[in-house]
Amino acid sequence: MKEKVNLKYVFPVLMSFFVMSFCDLVGIGVDRIKPEFNLSNTLAQLIPSAVFIWFFFLSVPIGILQDRIGKRLMLNIGMGITFLGLLVPFLLYSFIGMLFGFALLGIGNTIVQVSDNPLLIDVVPSNRTSSFLSFSQFIKAIGSMIAAPFAGWLALTYGDWRLMFVVFGAVTLIAVIWLASIKIEETTNSGPRASFSSSLKLLSNGYIAMMVVGIFLLVGIDVGINSVSGQYFLIKFQSAQTYAESARSLYFFGKMAGTFLGALLLTRFPSRTFFHYTALAALVSVIALLFATGGFAGMVIMFLIGLTLANVFPLIFALTAERFSDRVNEISGLMIMAVSGGAVLPVLIGWLTDSYSLTAGLFVLVFSAVYLLAISVFAAKRS
Repeated sequence: MKEKVNLKYVFPVLMSFFVMSFCDLVGIGVDRIKPEFNLSNTLAQLIPSAVFIWFFFLSVPIGILQDRIGKRLMLNIGMGITFLGLLVPFLLYSFIGMLFGFALLGIGNTIVQVSDNPLLIDVVPSNRTSSFLSFSQFIKAIGSMIAAPFAGWLALTYGDWRLMFVVFGAVTLIAVIWLASIKIEETTNSGPRASFSSSLKLLSNGYIAMMVVGIFLLVGIDVGINSVSGQYFLIKFQSAQTYAESARSLYFFGKMAGTFLGALLLTRFPSRTFFHYTALAALVSVIALLFATGGFAGMVIMFLIGLTLANVFPLIFALTAERFSDRVNEISGLMIMAVSGGAVLPVLIGWLTDSYSLTAGLFVLVFSAVYLLAISVFAAKRS
């Protein structure tokens, strides 16, 4: 068991979490592409679906393959595909080209998310797992937060917001080379090799199934806020486009602050207790979004939603991995499969918004937050 943190191994693994954030480019993609190609809300939400649908189909097979070839190699394969996915939207700028590029980005990101959490667990002491998993989300939030203002700056300075794909592609290539340059002693499964049936069989365990659904709805909230926030300010407050887009950055700034704070607090407070109170605060914040009376209040609420949801993913993952430590590759596959919630909920929100109203679409977020609070209560009782 590792007793201290070795930054030689931790830093390149943490870099992969920055690369993971590039899937959040779908938000700025929706805002920029929707008016340029005259898309409806429902059609525009196919862009995040093109990214997140792969989490449903590929996560479990990737977890099985990872069990055989190792986490570091699997992670580098994922970042390599992410690199290709970032180049396509720049080279082939059409609605179909964007869907294809974001699909590649989703495939690469699926692999990255299956691999990097278990690999991070391998390189940090066991008593620091929750803290480092939260800090890794802080790293991810940095990339998510800077995407929108960076795209705006590139558009103003160089006349092309798509240059961000080239810059982030270069960062991804550096991350691949860095991780390939080190050797990591990985934990291996001492029992039977993971298989598709053994992975799905874990869903018969009520605790695991409950937590997997929690990830599904959590990511649905995250991608929903990311892809709908701009339309929320444009429709509800008739805000200017650049102001509406900045709400996304404020949400991710809240996530960045929350994960940094969570990394500190989780060294002092039990994970289950922390999960319960953050889920409660998240529900209050999401409900407040329905009653915002002005753009400033809406911006504050966006920040609070990001702040309160920031640590939920690593908490759910850590609590489940801690309880079933011998099946971590399969659990990782199932958890990342649930990231496909980012493909389902935004489309549902877009359809409800087109069919009824923006408020009807936002109730999807409220329902999801209620469920997260419910499982936090259950997890606290099992402590």
